[in-house]
Amino acid sequence: MSDRWWFQSDGERVVWEGSPRLSAALPDVVVGSVVCVLALGGAVVVDPRLLAGVLLGVGIGGWGVLRVRRTQYLLTTHAVWAKRGVLGRTVRRVRVEKIQNTAFSQSPTGSIFGYGTVSVEVAGGRDLTFRRVDDPKTVQRTLSEHRGRDESAIPGSRDQWRSVLEVVREIRATVASGGETET
Repeated sequence: MSDRWWFQSDGERVVWEGSPRLSAALPDVVVGSVVCVLALGGAVVVDPRLLAGVLLGVGIGGWGVLRVRRTQYLLTTHAVWAKRGVLGRTVRRVRVEKIQNTAFSQSPTGSIFGYGTVSVEVAGGRDLTFRRVDDPKTVQRTLSEHRGRDESAIPGSRDQWRSVLEVVREIRATVASGGETET
């Protein structure tokens, strides 16, 4: 089985890929450590069977680390992808044309250490968030640039469309005058 979790269209190329910093698991690791310490303390003071709580603490911390390590983000020329999941897998794809707006934010510590959150507003769907990614300003800028570069954009130059407008106005004037043309 392939580890490839996204599909690639013709001419599509990867522009950016990343994942959350491991520090995103810090709250789970702290909670797991506290549970371990309490279980150890309880085993010494109250009942040795409370030592089983250490397994719970290790599980909490390990789950948090796995959750962060199994999250990946990808930006291609055609879509934005997010993959999450420890036991199962959830993959979300948003076509670039569906992106309405992008933004990034950084906490004070994120500004110091160079990480932050990139938010993607999606037309007709849930917004997508890249949490704790490195250099969020660059990620957001890259997203915005590719959002503006629609390969299925309207063909033709501005002058060509002005000439089309002129012809349409002439047709409209002819129809409005009852089909009479000036000679």
